[in-house]
Amino acid sequence: MSAPHEYDDRPAEETAPVAADGAYPPELSLNVPSLDDLEPSLPEQVRQRITTLTAAALPGLPNEEIPFPLRRVARFAPNRRAKLGGQALAAQLASDPLFRQRIGARVVTETGDLGAAVAGGMAPAAADPVEVAALAYLARPDGWRELIEAAGESVRAEADSAAVANLVHEAEQRAARAEHDRAVAKVEADKLRDELARVREELGQLREEARSSSRALREAQAAGKRASDLLATEKGRTAKVAADHDAEVRRLRTRLAEAEALAATGKQSVKDARAAGDARLWLLLETIGQAASGLRRELSIGPTDKLPADFVADVSADRPGALERSRPRAQDTDDPGRLDQLLALPRAHLIVDGYNVTKRGFAEMSLEQQRKRLVTGLGGIAAQTGDEVTVVFDGAERVHGLPPAPRGVRVLFSHKGDTADELIRQLVRAEPSGRPLVVISSDREVADGVRRHGAYPMGADSLLRRLARG
Repeated sequence: MSAPHEYDDRPAEETAPVAADGAYPPELSLNVPSLDDLEPSLPEQVRQRITTLTAAALPGLPNEEIPFPLRRVARFAPNRRAKLGGQALAAQLASDPLFRQRIGARVVTETGDLGAAVAGGMAPAAADPVEVAALAYLARPDGWRELIEAAGESVRAEADSAAVANLVHEAEQRAARAEHDRAVAKVEADKLRDELARVREELGQLREEARSSSRALREAQAAGKRASDLLATEKGRTAKVAADHDAEVRRLRTRLAEAEALAATGKQSVKDARAAGDARLWLLLETIGQAASGLRRELSIGPTDKLPADFVADVSADRPGALERSRPRAQDTDDPGRLDQLLALPRAHLIVDGYNVTKRGFAEMSLEQQRKRLVTGLGGIAAQTGDEVTVVFDGAERVHGLPPAPRGVRVLFSHKGDTADELIRQLVRAEPSGRPLVVISSDREVADGVRRHGAYPMGADSLLRRLARG
């Protein structure tokens, strides 16, 4: 058996007692809803007020009296309960008379005198009709439908009054705006009349000024035409003078350009000659200095304790036990030892007749291979001695795309129409007198020519033997 106030959410058919023959008791046999049980049509304001009152009273019910679907709503915050659970509350009120009765009793108690009056079937004249209708819906006293209908008529009347008042207010606003617009239009019309009068006066002044300007313009045009004629005459005379002046300027500029070109050529020639002379002088001084240092080092000249008489005695007298001095043997032009001695001189310059050497030493190779082999070997000599090395080839067989020469080796090709022999002689003539120059060529004409300029000619075999030795 259920507790006295425990809420049973089963349908009424399952909880009603049933007779042995299957018939309901007389008081429950007719379960047809009466007119009072039908839900009335509620105004929206009344519906919202009912939801608010129910949401406020819901937490005050014991948990067992709260229907199961609303127990979660009862735990909502007060300000969210009516907003989020409004539909569930309205549905439960419409379908559950017992829940509505419990809520109504609690709401009537909480609203005091107003609630008691409505529960007694009375509606105070000063009371809010919406509040009265909400309390009547929950308490269901006799005549509660009339109270709800009266509240609905009152709400509708208030809405109609508000609408009429709104319409009257809008009409008054439109009338005020129209009056304001009329006053503004009047003021603007007065301003426009004044402006029109001012514009007409200015227009008259402008017309008078335009007539004066037209007369002045005609006079100015006539004066301008006279000035144009004079200007054209002056321009013709000025153009002739300018043309004569330009011709004279061009002639003078031509003469100036020629003079400047001659001066530049002379300056460059003097500069080149001076640079070549400076280079020759510097190289000669450097050669002399290094030659002196080399000779001092090679001859091991240092302080001596012998007096001049001792040297005379050595030359002009025999000493007991003295050995006979040996004479140096002659060295020919193909001796690699002689070549080594010459290359050991300070600041020596080795000049090689390229094809004269390659065709004598390895003629079976192609010209490209001959050049490569010779230049590579000369790179080794330059690295060992530190001397300047120049190899000259005839320009007729010159090819492009040669690999870079080794450090210290200069590779030259004679100009088209010239020979390597002539280029070698030019290189020798360009060097200062006194610098050690070694020319490698088996061509007798080349050897005789360079010897006259102070160079040391050596045969191609001397270089080939030197290269073979490594």
